[in-house]
Amino acid sequence: MAEQVAAMCEQLIKAVNVMMDAETAQLYRLEALKFCEEFKETSSFCVPCGLQLADKAQPAVVRHFGLQILEHVIKFRWNNMEQQEKVQLKECAMQLLSTGTHVILEEESHIKDVLSRITVEMIKREWPQHWPDMLKEMEALTSHGEAQTELVMLILLRLAEDVITFQTLPNQRRRDIQQTLTQNMESIFSFMMAILQVNVEDYRKLKGSPGHELQARAHCRVAVATLNTLAGYIDWVSLVHITTGNCHLLEMLCLLLSEPELQLEAAECLLIAISRKGRLEDRKPFMLLFDDVAIHYILSAAQSADGLAICKKSAESQAVEVVERRYIFLKRLCQVLCALGGQLCSLVGSDVEVEVPANLSKYTEAFLAFTKHSSQFLKSSTLVTWGALFRHETLSKDAVVVEMAVKYLRASMTNLVKTGFPSRNDNPSCVYSRVDFDSDEDFNSFFNSFRAQQGEVVRIACRIVPLEAFQIAAEWLQYQIASPIDTGATTSAEGLCTLLSPSVVQWDAMTVLMECVVTQIFKNLEEEKLPIDQSMELLQAVLNYNTKDPLISSCVLTNISALFPFVKQRPHFLPQILSKLFSAITFEVGQESKAPRTRAVKNVRRHACSSIIKICRDYPQYILPCFDLFYNHVKKLFSSDATLTHMEKCSMMEALVLISNQFKDFAKQKAFLDELMASVVAEWTSDEMRRVLCDPAVFLSFVGADQVVNEQSPDADTAGLNRGRLGFCLYAMLGVVKRARWPADLEEAKAGGFVMGYTAAGAPIYRNPFTAQFLVLLPNLLALIRTNNSLFMPENLARLSETFSRAHEVMVAERNVVLGLSQHPLDIYDSPVYRTSPERMQGFLSTLYDNCFHVLGNAGLSLQQEFFTIERLSEEIAGSAFVSLDRVPDHRLRPMIRVFLRQLVLSCPQEYYNTLICPLLGPLFAYMQQRLNVKWQLINQRSSVNGDDEEEEEVVCQESQVTQEMLEEQLVRLLSREVLDLLAVSCISKKLPEPAANKEEMDEEDMMDSVQAASPAQPTEELTELGKCLLKHENIYMTLLTLSFTSLSWKDTTNCHRTASMVCWTLLRQVVAGNLLPEAVTWFYTSVLRGLQVHGQHEVCNSTLSQLAMLIYENLRPRYIELRAVMTQIPNISVESLGQYDHRLIDPNAQKLGDKKRKDQFKRLIAGTVGKALCQQFRKEVHIRNLPSLFKKPKPDKDVQSSEALGLEALFSPENNAL
Repeated sequence: MAEQVAAMCEQLIKAVNVMMDAETAQLYRLEALKFCEEFKETSSFCVPCGLQLADKAQPAVVRHFGLQILEHVIKFRWNNMEQQEKVQLKECAMQLLSTGTHVILEEESHIKDVLSRITVEMIKREWPQHWPDMLKEMEALTSHGEAQTELVMLILLRLAEDVITFQTLPNQRRRDIQQTLTQNMESIFSFMMAILQVNVEDYRKLKGSPGHELQARAHCRVAVATLNTLAGYIDWVSLVHITTGNCHLLEMLCLLLSEPELQLEAAECLLIAISRKGRLEDRKPFMLLFDDVAIHYILSAAQSADGLAICKKSAESQAVEVVERRYIFLKRLCQVLCALGGQLCSLVGSDVEVEVPANLSKYTEAFLAFTKHSSQFLKSSTLVTWGALFRHETLSKDAVVVEMAVKYLRASMTNLVKTGFPSRNDNPSCVYSRVDFDSDEDFNSFFNSFRAQQGEVVRIACRIVPLEAFQIAAEWLQYQIASPIDTGATTSAEGLCTLLSPSVVQWDAMTVLMECVVTQIFKNLEEEKLPIDQSMELLQAVLNYNTKDPLISSCVLTNISALFPFVKQRPHFLPQILSKLFSAITFEVGQESKAPRTRAVKNVRRHACSSIIKICRDYPQYILPCFDLFYNHVKKLFSSDATLTHMEKCSMMEALVLISNQFKDFAKQKAFLDELMASVVAEWTSDEMRRVLCDPAVFLSFVGADQVVNEQSPDADTAGLNRGRLGFCLYAMLGVVKRARWPADLEEAKAGGFVMGYTAAGAPIYRNPFTAQFLVLLPNLLALIRTNNSLFMPENLARLSETFSRAHEVMVAERNVVLGLSQHPLDIYDSPVYRTSPERMQGFLSTLYDNCFHVLGNAGLSLQQEFFTIERLSEEIAGSAFVSLDRVPDHRLRPMIRVFLRQLVLSCPQEYYNTLICPLLGPLFAYMQQRLNVKWQLINQRSSVNGDDEEEEEVVCQESQVTQEMLEEQLVRLLSREVLDLLAVSCISKKLPEPAANKEEMDEEDMMDSVQAASPAQPTEELTELGKCLLKHENIYMTLLTLSFTSLSWKDTTNCHRTASMVCWTLLRQVVAGNLLPEAVTWFYTSVLRGLQVHGQHEVCNSTLSQLAMLIYENLRPRYIELRAVMTQIPNISVESLGQYDHRLIDPNAQKLGDKKRKDQFKRLIAGTVGKALCQQFRKEVHIRNLPSLFKKPKPDKDVQSSEALGLEALFSPENNAL
């Protein structure tokens, strides 16, 4: 046999060398791999060969393979081995640990890793029942030297990871091992602490002495391994072990922060320890870390690491780079301070009576140093803790924290400035950004969310020190106004600022601060304490400031909007402000206004329009005295040759309508709206427009979509003007229908003539001053919607010219959003917004389609009764919006559902459900269910097409086609969500669950239980009134049920989870008591199981679908025996367990199980339906057998009734050793 083993080892060594040789041809490598794998699976010589190859005389790759063979044997053959073979293999493995490795510094890390894996695999199968002395054997191993000590640490760490973190073994084995670990934890911790202490002391003694460098490094390596292992245990052991001996462990970790080779691992341990949740009483000892000694060690470690985090690239060069290990250590220390702050906020002011620490100012100063650090990542790490401190009921009143709030706001003046792009060198933070971010885009998206978080913390700080905050913002604004504009090294084409110019980033940051501060000052100061005079001075300075730079102009406008609330005290400023905003609406960089405008210029104009609308929306009563001035200015703008876009014109009209709501006089407002909209009504209802809107061929010709265009052709101008006319009419309609309102106060509405009667229930029926005009405009609007849908008919698609053949496709920007691709590069503001003719046509048709539905969606909301009482409204809508839906692409259907139907359902009064909503939703849901089902079947076929045909594979892999398929699939997914959201909004009203217990108090295990208990036995959703109305229409209700249950197996986890948890049972529960056909019941149940097959691999979906399946089974199984037949078809189901479950369910006298046990039992029954993730499908299963249970209670020998001591004390007495 020895010869056979030797011969086989020789072949295996050759195969391993072939595999690992970079020069080997692919074919030979595959053959060698196949040979090795077959050997592991089939050979009877695995153990002797593995041991021979693992001999330390062999090269590392060969040894590694030998050890892999042994690991394979333990994982896959252990259950079939004789006891003697197991003992022999275990002895050999222990021998390898004690003598089979090189010295600690020479041994390869992958060899150590596989050795620890082998041992842990045996522990998982045999400890503690069959290997009770394992821990003693490990302890004995450490006396053999540093290499063995390190291996023991690796074994203990891997054991904790497999059992606690990854839980890669059956429940009973996991419990056995976890409980035995917990029982022995005191000795395990003492053992690790002793090893750490000895090795740290030896390392410190030897590290400086000549000739002992290798020995010192060996001790250091063991100390690092011990710290890593501690980190794996600190996370979950009882807090007592961490805080025992007056926090000896934490003290030791603090001391190690000053040891460069060990500080990072020590900081990791410290961070895990201080981040622990649990009972507040148990966490109280953490406050020791605020004592002088601990704080001193943490601060001095931070200071020295900061000094060493950057070094010169070379002696000659001035360029610097980050020392990564030091920088990571700084990050960990920052997180340690954050966690410490978290504990402080939890403990101070709680029931455990912890005083504010005397060293709070030392701690906050250190924390502020991280907030002021050059690294943007470190700054951002501190935000959550600052927010918690400033929000804290007790701490926020402490003088130290109040002083810190001011300092924090001063630091924000630097932190809000967008600098530190990795590609640049204009700021100390750039060098850190190169470590933290892959690209400028990556940094940019990080900074945007970082700034949003900063804004939140600034607002919280303002609550503590509102006046000081305003002072800081005001000084900064004055400084920016006084400073000359600095465009920096790069300028735009006109020689103006770019987004990264020094002046722009400063203005931008200051504007953010000003907005945050002003919103808070009004919430947190009484009116008499407001700094009115100072704010008026500021506002005057901003109004006087003039610049031709569009990016800075935008910031100026934001500051005007921010300071506007102060104007309520000094209304004489209003004309000046309006004048400034009006001039910004016509903003141009140069005199020549014909050239395409840059995005920055467009943004200034749009910004001015938004500011005016916002002021008119929020403060209409203050603008009302200026109404005539405002109206005349708008008239002048409209009649002059100022090149206003339609959107800009409509924004002005919107603002006027908002002010006109303050007339509170129906006749006066109606007269004004009639005048304002006269030209639009005349245009929209003209005979020419009627022909255009009703006939697709005329429409396409009118907008120029049937013409071949080169950019110079004169026809293009006419068509462009026509498109403008249509666009303007719709924008104007939308603006007015969205904004025209009756007074909110009933008495004012009555006095103004807005109330035209009362409902039977006594609610007032209002009238809207725009209704009369809207009713005149509606027929042509519906005609346009019908025409829009007809544009997708083959004959109308054929009418599109070559130029515009792709006019109906998804626009590039929308496509990027759908596919989740990143948006604009940073320099886009400087280039003119120039679009080609096809792009302009695409944009026009898309906006036109959307706006039609926006108008209809807002009509129900604004006009209410007057809209819903329109004669034959449901037929009119169905005859326009639902025409030719088969031809309308998915991306066009989404706005119809989201913008129109969803709004219609939400705004419709109950009395119109039967006449309007049911006739619309019934056919729509039936159609969408059939349409989406077909689409999802196509997607499923596409993803399961057999890939053997290589030519086909090649064709599919063309990038554009793959992108197109991804886009189509994602659009189907989004459309499905819109449809199911409409269903949920229509039928389901959500009840809020009871608030949970204090999360802070929960420990890890409670958390686990609470996750499982989160889904209640019966969901809390109910049917809405509309849902009850739909329930009465059997056909519609069955459609809703079919749609929601079918959707469970569509490939969309978000939708599956939402529908399974909220919709399916709520709908089905209403009809459970009725006479459902057995076929229907089995179909519903099978649909849920099909959902589990598709989505069961995802924990969240698995949980909700299992819950739904159980609800259906438990409620319907007693009446429908057919469900048992479905269950028996589940692969690997235990018929005996199913019988027991059914017996408990059906027999009223059977013993009932608790909720959790019932759920677990049901989950086991349906486990065979759960689909596997692709990565799991071809994995070889590892089977670990359960050992005799450690913790079974022995059966009582005598009758409990006759036992003498039945008091509570008997349960706790040491004699009662049932456990």
